[in-house]
Amino acid sequence: MILINLLPHREEKRRRRKQAFFVALGLAALAGLMVVGAWYVVLLEMTHLQQARNEFLQSEIQRLEGQIKDIASLKSEIEALKARQKVVEDFQIDRNMPVHLLNELVAQTPEGVYLSTIRQDGQGVAVSGVAQTNERVSEFLRNTAYHATWLERPELVEIKATQVGAGGQAREARRLFEFSVRLTLKRPQDLEAQAAAARASEAASRPAGAPGPAASAS
Repeated sequence: MILINLLPHREEKRRRRKQAFFVALGLAALAGLMVVGAWYVVLLEMTHLQQARNEFLQSEIQRLEGQIKDIASLKSEIEALKARQKVVEDFQIDRNMPVHLLNELVAQTPEGVYLSTIRQDGQGVAVSGVAQTNERVSEFLRNTAYHATWLERPELVEIKATQVGAGGQAREARRLFEFSVRLTLKRPQDLEAQAAAARASEAASRPAGAPGPAASAS
């Protein structure tokens, strides 16, 4: 028996193919929406994580800034303490300088020179007095320049002749010379620096392989 299909099968196939296409298109759109939604959720999570990191970093930065301020204040306090310590040390060092000054002036003032005033301002010293002759003043300058331990850089400010006599009688008047001198008083650290420089200069001028003072003495 032969069966013959008289229905419009081409139109039915076309309709089925179109229906399958739209179903596939809908599934693809749904899958795309799901992918986009999943990616959006991932981006939101990453954004939240980054915001949390940023907040943590901001809090740590603020904490470090506070520590830096504390360190800066501590440094300023340490510098202030060091300055006070230096003032105290300088005072301890400088309190013996007047004694050294007077001993040095006594040792370096030649006979025939009489000091009348001594003024000290820090390391500067102003000395004035009278001398029998100009040569006595020159000797005083040489002594303080080359033989003094605590004095240096003498500078003659003024010298002038004057008549000194009893009762204003010219025959009994003596001719003296009033003078004023500026000096510089050395500090103990200056002496230490000079000694170190002298040792360094001696070591530099010594030939290579030559024994030092201690080795030669032994």
